[in-house]
Amino acid sequence: MTGFQGLIGLSTASVYPESTSHAFAYARRLGYDAVEVMVGIDAISRDASALKGLSERHAVPVCAVHAPCLLVTQRVWGTEPWGKLERSAELAHELGADVVVVHPPFRWQRDYARGFVDGIASLERTTGIRFAVENMYPWRASARRGMEVYQPGWDPSEESYANTTVDLSHAATAQADSLEMVQRLGDRLRHLHLTDGIGSPKDEHLVPGRGTQPAKELLRHLAATGFDGHVVVEINTRRSGSARQRDLDLAESLAFAREHLGQE
Repeated sequence: MTGFQGLIGLSTASVYPESTSHAFAYARRLGYDAVEVMVGIDAISRDASALKGLSERHAVPVCAVHAPCLLVTQRVWGTEPWGKLERSAELAHELGADVVVVHPPFRWQRDYARGFVDGIASLERTTGIRFAVENMYPWRASARRGMEVYQPGWDPSEESYANTTVDLSHAATAQADSLEMVQRLGDRLRHLHLTDGIGSPKDEHLVPGRGTQPAKELLRHLAATGFDGHVVVEINTRRSGSARQRDLDLAESLAFAREHLGQE
């Protein structure tokens, strides 16, 4: 079957510094199909009961939970990484989500990194949740110099994960082609973070179409191959300047997705 078969979602990270609650309101008003919850310092993002209430009030389902993998969330749900993933799966179950997005370990998380690939496969078997490992990038101080900080690596297409996430901004920062990565992954792609970047050392999360990644071509490829996973808008709106401009940026991102997935 061809044609996009999945959901277009909004990451709660896209409305920061506004709250998780605001993300559900934006999603409902703008017409997104679903929400991805980024578990973080906002207490509501960790509260299943509150999230269920928001989902029901706005009639917007939760399609995915993003585990607390960022440096700023290293102490959310404790410091033991496998325990954090187990709690993420529990939250996903409670919310009716079928995906947990997870980053590969940092190199200094040696024990976690050593068993990560097999451990992810084991978690998928025991929880019934898809753990979609996300592409990351070398940390670069300049266009030429980079440092590998993820183990076993930043590119999930090089490992045997059954489920993966591709983020276009991360691909730009890594100076990689997101469409080529998606093609390498084939049916192991489960989740997409729709955004953009121009390839600078900074992870930019631009509105799709405003950077240099092949966002249009990638979405058309997903539609042509009958992709049935999630396409989630994850952009940085901190510099939008106002709630009105944030609204416009989120609306533009949704329209971009619908157009190039063949839904308009």
